[in-house]
Amino acid sequence: MHRTLTMAVRLACGVLLAGAWTAAAAQADYPARPIKLVVPYPPGGIGDTMSRDLGSRMAKRFGQPVVIENRPGASQMIGAEYVARSPADGYTLFLGSLTSLGLVAYSQKAISYDPVRDFAPVSMFFSTPLYMVVNPSVPASDVPTFIAWAKSHPGKASFGSIGIGGSLHLAGAMFNAATGTDMQHIPYKGSMPALNDLLAGRIDVMFDAGTSSLPQVRAGKLRVLGVTSAKRASGTPEISTIAEQGVGSYDASFWFGIVAPAGTPKETVQKLSATINDILRLPEIRDRYKSNGVEVEGSTPEEMAAQIRKDLPRWTEIQRQAGIVPE
Repeated sequence: MHRTLTMAVRLACGVLLAGAWTAAAAQADYPARPIKLVVPYPPGGIGDTMSRDLGSRMAKRFGQPVVIENRPGASQMIGAEYVARSPADGYTLFLGSLTSLGLVAYSQKAISYDPVRDFAPVSMFFSTPLYMVVNPSVPASDVPTFIAWAKSHPGKASFGSIGIGGSLHLAGAMFNAATGTDMQHIPYKGSMPALNDLLAGRIDVMFDAGTSSLPQVRAGKLRVLGVTSAKRASGTPEISTIAEQGVGSYDASFWFGIVAPAGTPKETVQKLSATINDILRLPEIRDRYKSNGVEVEGSTPEEMAAQIRKDLPRWTEIQRQAGIVPE
């Protein structure tokens, strides 16, 4: 009996060692097949554009395709939930943001994932302020004249966003609260559908990323009134902040980063993070989007995790103060 037990123990140890060797070999060979990067926006916006740029460069480094999959809607929660429930093997990644990994934790009752528990942070990607842009039919050339116009049209002026509780919605809600205006919120599934309606005059104003809005400003199709950050963006120093124009301490800047499902092997996360950070240090990446207010910045997984934990309580309080009610 003792001999039989010994053989059983040896067999079990052999199975465990074989499993450990297989897992280690799999990590050493990572990636051995295409990687999917889920983007929670429609094609064409800043998140989609920059993800495709990053993905193409990752593909060259890894020798495997990086496929961008757009899963927009529900304030980015559709894409986030999909990735949170995906296998934790490093082959499904998510373009997270302050919205999907922070704001919706308070604003959305229907959220089905935990921003901290359900994801493994990989690296910060970029941060950006928003730009307050209006259709040229709006009779305002700066923030004070817009406030006066909006107050003369209570409940009629409208602003678009990418969904309830998202960054664009929060920027508009904060503006309403800080200025006493009463703009109507019109949610869309992404910034490009909202921007198209702004260009067509179906909505009046947006607080949008510079990558999508500023080219329209430079083409004379929109008018920019201000930038939402506390300080002027380094790439657009000629555009004054909303706070500078009399709206107190108004400050709304937002970050984006890459995450994987929780439980993804640490070695895989570290390999992804190192590769992404190498790419983000390239001058052509940092300079390409700077003129639109985008600041490209990588991080370690630990630094990104700390940022998420820091922002959750801070932005929850900001949302309460702005009068956003969980829906």
